[in-house]
Amino acid sequence: MTSRRIVLAGGGTAGHIEPMLAVADALRIADPGGSLTCLGTARGLEVSLVPARGYELELIPPVPLPRKPTLDLLLVPGRLWKSVREAGRILRATRAEVVVGFGGYVALPAYLAARRAHIPIVVHEQNSVPGLANRIAARFADVVAVTFPGTPLARAEVVGMPLRPTIANLDRAAMRAQARAHFGLDPGRPTLLVFGGSQGARSLNTAMAAAMDGLRAKNIQILHAVGGKNLVVDGPGSAAGTAPYVALPYLERMDLAYAAADLALCRAGAVTCAELAAVGLPAVFVPLPIGNGEQRRNAEPVVEAGGGLLVEDSALSPDVIRGVVADLLLDDNRLGAMAAATGRFGRRDAAGRMAELVLAAAR
Repeated sequence: MTSRRIVLAGGGTAGHIEPMLAVADALRIADPGGSLTCLGTARGLEVSLVPARGYELELIPPVPLPRKPTLDLLLVPGRLWKSVREAGRILRATRAEVVVGFGGYVALPAYLAARRAHIPIVVHEQNSVPGLANRIAARFADVVAVTFPGTPLARAEVVGMPLRPTIANLDRAAMRAQARAHFGLDPGRPTLLVFGGSQGARSLNTAMAAAMDGLRAKNIQILHAVGGKNLVVDGPGSAAGTAPYVALPYLERMDLAYAAADLALCRAGAVTCAELAAVGLPAVFVPLPIGNGEQRRNAEPVVEAGGGLLVEDSALSPDVIRGVVADLLLDDNRLGAMAAATGRFGRRDAAGRMAELVLAAAR
């Protein structure tokens, strides 16, 4: 097979970057001699995440799009033209044969530059509600792939969310003992994993602080990622005989966190929903109450498949955690049925399928 020269565009948040890197990993396996270049901006997490995974990163100027009509809209055409011109220069320098975009500020200039240069375009949309860049590109892209069924993009193939190999290949049951030992958890107690994304979630943290004693009184232990900028919830310690409460700023090993847990209490970002379904971990989703409702839409297919519950952010309370969440966690039969349901819904092969689509488009 001829080695291919591929440019991948995705930056800003981990929700765009992690799928991009998962596809890059799959392409590296499928086409070991190929050339992979990632596009990003200087203001996104890609500046640290992409080089750390061993990929070349080229930067273009960001083109933020105001959510509301303001005077900043007048600046968008000039900024976009400058960014498209720089993206075009990178496509020529790398002699790109295909451009793969994951939405966001970085993707739109890359899509437009690729279209001008008559380079094939592959789009991947992570959310149930597509962003502006992918809505535009889907009209002229060669391949459109989506994570969730029902995503309103024409000609879309449902491939799922490209996942890191450590998640896609995770055997939760086989790793449970090792994972709980890693976090200092008891090997046999029911375990609740609480996390709100890379920055944490204040409403989850606040409710957990008040509910924690009630959970531990029911023999439930807790692994809680509070977010790097948040105070660690101060629990009463893990004296002998009490259920452990382990609070961390963030979780570097999400694979082990998933393996340690019996149930998750979390937000409903697209990557989170896809990872939980892929590894078969049931969840109580608390969608972020801002934006265009995409988090609720992300969680709904998992919930409808029987793999989770939805609780509105405004309805989350210590009583809900001590009641609804605890009752589910202590009901082995119900929890097992939910784990099986979410596992059947989840997809583990999306990164490999995306690699196939990208290489086919390049040919």
